[in-house]
Amino acid sequence: MSSEETPQQRRFDFEAGEVLLLDKPLTWTSFDVVRKVKNTLRIKKIGHAGTLDPLATGLLILCTGKKTKQIDLIQAHEKEYTGTFRLGQTTPSFDLETPVDAELPYAHITPEQLQEAARAFTGPIQQTPPLYSAVKINGERAYEVARRGDTAEIKSKEVTIKEFELTGIALPDVHFRVVCTKGTYIRSLARDFGQHLGCGAHLTKLVRTRIGEYRVEDALTMETLEALRPPRPEGEASRPPRPAKARRPEPRAGLEYYQAQTNPAPDSDPAAPAS
Repeated sequence: MSSEETPQQRRFDFEAGEVLLLDKPLTWTSFDVVRKVKNTLRIKKIGHAGTLDPLATGLLILCTGKKTKQIDLIQAHEKEYTGTFRLGQTTPSFDLETPVDAELPYAHITPEQLQEAARAFTGPIQQTPPLYSAVKINGERAYEVARRGDTAEIKSKEVTIKEFELTGIALPDVHFRVVCTKGTYIRSLARDFGQHLGCGAHLTKLVRTRIGEYRVEDALTMETLEALRPPRPEGEASRPPRPAKARRPEPRAGLEYYQAQTNPAPDSDPAAPAS
């Protein structure tokens, strides 16, 4: 698509195959996006090329029709992320999905120590995925084990951090840019970064900005996607519009704690008027 061509002007052929770039909204699962696109654009065959966590935003690539054969190839490309680690606190999920379970002093950490830690995690490293992840353990997703309150051992694997740049330091927050290979968990990088410094850390923001040569700047928003909805097939009886339903996160996303913090119940809000 040319820089002067809008998505509405382009002729898509979803059945023949398209590679769609989407900017995934916060709290949506990758499956949420696939289902929305499939239903909105009436696509029969569609899949995504690389999962994004519900609390991450940014580039999610969807392939349709015959282009679904390219999913494995696209998934193998290097990824680029930007985001924020928060020092001094750890969580079981390594991000904001679960409450803080430990607090440690961090004010003594110097910029030089932070840069040294970034260098320590640049190159090939051994990394253990979070228990709150889609990794399978004896045929079961790890997050299902975690949400039951059980524990399990997850094997470490080698990944490569090609670039690890600290783009801003405002303790306790450390802003970063990372370029890495397939299968890297930035949440695990946050955990390991904090352990290396001795103060703990967790991920508070994550944006996937690039997969190979595909960039989030070229991605469609979900609002733009709605404008591409095809007209109802000729001859199909018109039906009265159904009332819109508010999207709810998938139960398996495990966002109860996060949602409670960002959307507290009225009776828990000290500013709420008394009944």
